[in-house]
Amino acid sequence: MPKQKIDVIEDVKKKYVRMALESGKMTSIANKAGISRETFRKWIAEYEEEVRDAMDQEETIVLSSNPSKVELMAKYDQALKLLGEKELEVRCYGI
Repeated sequence: MPKQKIDVIEDVKKKYVRMALESGKMTSIANKAGISRETFRKWIAEYEEEVRDAMDQEETIVLSSNPSKVELMAKYDQALKLLGEKELEVRCYGI
């Protein structure tokens, strides 16, 4: 009988993969998830393409494993933009 995938668990795996792709810190994210690096590599192999596609649609900047100053500044600018949007949302809607 083939394994059934549970959507909630798959979503959690994808979130960890996304955190690793955004930060470039594979080992620390695997530790945070409480799994081995080998298991995490399997998650990345399974979900990387799907997660990257979603990030591309959101125009999320992905850091390389050894980010340059330009990459870091772009990520910083993106974070400031998102923070500003969230602050505006809170002011307007009280969320």
